[in-house]
Amino acid sequence: MAKNLVIVESPAKAKTLHKILGEEFEVTSSMGHLVDLPSSTLGVDVEHDFAPHYIVIRKRMKIAKQLQHDARGKQSIYLAPDPDREGEAISWHLANLLRDDQAKQARAAAAKTARKPSATSLKTSLKPSKTRPAGRDGCKIYRIVFHEITQQAVKAAVAHPGTINLKKVNAQQARRVLDRLVGYSLSPLLWKKIGRGLSAGRVQSVALRLIVDREKAIEAFVSQEYWTIEATLQKPGSGPPFQARLEAIGDKKAEVKRQEEAERIARELGQQSFVVAKVEEKEQRRYPKPPLTTSSLQQEAFHTLGYSSTRTMRIAQQLYEGLEVGEEGPVGLITYMRTDSVRVADEALRAVRHFIPAQFGKAYLPDQPRRYRSRKSAQEAHEAIRPTSVTRTPESIAQFLSPEQRDLYQVIWQRFVASQMADAVDRVVQVHIDAGTFHLRANGRTPLFPGWTKVYQDVAERERDEAQLPEGLLPPLVKGDGLTLIGVAPSQHFTKPPRRYTDASLVKALEEEGIGRPSTYAPIIQTIVTRDYARRLGGSFIPTQLGRIVTEMLIEHFPEVMDLKFTAGMEEELDRIEEGELEWVSVVRQFYTPFSARVTSAQERMRTVKREVIPTEHVCERCGKPMVIKWGRFGQFLSCSGFPDCKNAKPLPTGVACPQPGCGGQLVERRARGRHFYGCSRYPACRYTARRLAQDQDAGGTKSEAPPEGPGV
Repeated sequence: MAKNLVIVESPAKAKTLHKILGEEFEVTSSMGHLVDLPSSTLGVDVEHDFAPHYIVIRKRMKIAKQLQHDARGKQSIYLAPDPDREGEAISWHLANLLRDDQAKQARAAAAKTARKPSATSLKTSLKPSKTRPAGRDGCKIYRIVFHEITQQAVKAAVAHPGTINLKKVNAQQARRVLDRLVGYSLSPLLWKKIGRGLSAGRVQSVALRLIVDREKAIEAFVSQEYWTIEATLQKPGSGPPFQARLEAIGDKKAEVKRQEEAERIARELGQQSFVVAKVEEKEQRRYPKPPLTTSSLQQEAFHTLGYSSTRTMRIAQQLYEGLEVGEEGPVGLITYMRTDSVRVADEALRAVRHFIPAQFGKAYLPDQPRRYRSRKSAQEAHEAIRPTSVTRTPESIAQFLSPEQRDLYQVIWQRFVASQMADAVDRVVQVHIDAGTFHLRANGRTPLFPGWTKVYQDVAERERDEAQLPEGLLPPLVKGDGLTLIGVAPSQHFTKPPRRYTDASLVKALEEEGIGRPSTYAPIIQTIVTRDYARRLGGSFIPTQLGRIVTEMLIEHFPEVMDLKFTAGMEEELDRIEEGELEWVSVVRQFYTPFSARVTSAQERMRTVKREVIPTEHVCERCGKPMVIKWGRFGQFLSCSGFPDCKNAKPLPTGVACPQPGCGGQLVERRARGRHFYGCSRYPACRYTARRLAQDQDAGGTKSEAPPEGPGV
């Protein structure tokens, strides 16, 4: 029987650790949180220092009992959940759960000696208690932390165990209590005022506000016309034609607003002689990007692979916890994937600096390791996301991974290797051309040394390369060279509205605004979509009517909760709790006192949307009474005005005719198995469906990809 017990969160992680630690260690999993606030009550004593009332989650009772059983008779117990606040809280709850069982067993033994009965049932209520490194009857309970599941990291953690970081536990507890106070206050309010099944959250609602505000900015945007003028030129007898753009007329910047003006300038420009006025040539060094964090991983996976934040984190979790890699067995392939730090361990730096010259040549290795600076609020105890072994190349393990695992691992591996490679060097040429009072400019770029771009190019680099003139397009030019005009072409353009948020840009905005933390980005987005507050269209988020009305009502009655700076400030206070600078109860009290007053006010003053009705010309086909528009948990719908005597209700028509020949129906919005689509109002007589309406367009006026349409099934 193994003398030591290691508890992690997932079976996959347990399997990988068991291979590393051997038979002296029994490794099992808690399947995430075993203990939480109750689901049916507030679970926070707002009258007495906001004490949380933790219970064992009902669905996890069997797991809790098994863990207590597994812990009996062990010499040492190692708590090994993830190295973040949530992992620390899980460890704290596990320690309390196991110590309670140890105390119960001791009482039972004493009672048996005294020939007295003893209760042996599992306690389902846990009170906060201080963590102690030692358990009863000689069993020690330790906390171990590692940021990669490798033999060296895991064995080092076991050899040097520590205790639970109560500052991290307090920070997590503060966040959990704050979220519960907000959710349990605002969600019932939304149920009462709008419809059942709705929810609001301290961070979720602010993220939704970003999406709603962006949509309003798009709707308010007024496009402006402008024109650019390009001349196609050629050096006589040397090189291919090239383009130069009009930059200035006289000493003023060329700003052309109308077609008539553009055509006049083009005519005048066509009558001029073109002479090279100045040639500027320089070497430009491009530095590599730092290794990936949670935010940049989600952004790059979206841009490169088209993955949502939730999908990216699911795959990254698999790569971190360990996968079967041939004869190696289960191996953790990347470091911990919830991090905002770009720090890299010295051992990993030494390994990649040995790998780069061997793989690419000495010229690709900089003289010194690159050190990157993390954001101010980053947890520097963590590392960036990197491969656990740089020699484990994507090609060498591709056969053991699923396509999505392979693709994401490749992004992580390439970004890490590139981050420690030499600069890319280009020759940049800028040619200034005079044509009378007109001044034009031509740009050219020639790569001299690829450097880190030999391995990796992110979205910005690819877009830059696509926008550049082809290599070698500019001929050798010097001041005074005369140029031959081939043609002048004015081009019409329109300013574009802001782009709608995507998974990538929303995560970037949340990070820049200081809202949420690496572990929360994906769940925030998933909740917004699941609640039908926003939907994806062509990869972009569009707020629904429901999302708009919820946001507007929360802004009106809870301006602090919906304020970006206020929410970011709260995140900073949670960080300060973790650092021991603030006491968690005082932070919660400072928030809750004014918040609870606003809740009381909103209960009386907030409009009751679900009681509002909008008359329509539609007639109920069941009773003949007029139909009205009401609000429900999925937005507006048609309801019989005779409710509750007549309970006829149906989706709101979109005003778009059904494309089926001879149908005569209208498309209405429908929902099935969590998906939204449009179907004919004459269903089941007509089974036509479409993923979106024909007139739906992406922001900026570009047509969305046409959805497959046709008869439904």
